Amino acid sequence: MDNATQLTIDDLRDLYAYPSEPTAPWLRANFISSLDGAATLDDSSTGLGTPADRTVFGVLRELCDVVLVGAGTVRAEDYGGARTNEHRREWRLAHGLDAVPPIAVITGNADLDPTSRLFTDTAVAPIVLTTAAAATDRKARLADTGARILELGESSVSSSAIRDTLGELGLHRVLFEGGPSLFGQLIADAAVDELCLTLSPLVVGGDGRRITVSATAAPTAMSRAHVLTDDDGTLLTRWVRVG
Repeated sequence: MDNATQLTIDDLRDLYAYPSEPTAPWLRANFISSLDGAATLDDSSTGLGTPADRTVFGVLRELCDVVLVGAGTVRAEDYGGARTNEHRREWRLAHGLDAVPPIAVITGNADLDPTSRLFTDTAVAPIVLTTAAAATDRKARLADTGARILELGESSVSSSAIRDTLGELGLHRVLFEGGPSLFGQLIADAAVDELCLTLSPLVVGGDGRRITVSATAAPTAMSRAHVLTDDDGTLLTRWVRVG
């Protein structure tokens, strides 16, 4: 078990590298949980964060082609665009990536606020993955912000449509950041390739949700890729789907 404080950013990039030159989407989920299984504290994951988790969070975003997230998480976490700096931009460009990864949002009804940070505080316009049945005026307002609006189904957005669409866009290194219901759907549909899970050194009680929620269980075997620890007790784990 390696100590994260002794690793450089280049070490972390190597540890969390995506498969080399993927030709289809590789979907990596990234979550944080308390020791007693809560995915949120006061309705947000922010309160669970630690310095090591924030460092890895930045590295994971640096490595991806696109950040995938559900609309509920966008609203709960007040999402803005992915943030970067000159050094990270240069590293991404040198490694064949766009300077900044876009945020791709899953919303069946296009219920997003066009004045929210997702659309106003970003260097790259978001991609909205929605449905034909979503209200036309809602989609028009989002499109007016510069967002790219894509209809993936008539009334729902399937896991296969998400993967196929991202693949068609050439966005193969996918970083999924929530939320629990969408994660449950993706797990049930065997659409998740790996999970990066931080265990925050907290026991919080309360009624916080787990990182995944679904109507039925979908046991999925995972193989441990690595476990890192930090001096404050944070555990940074990476798991890859078996088969």
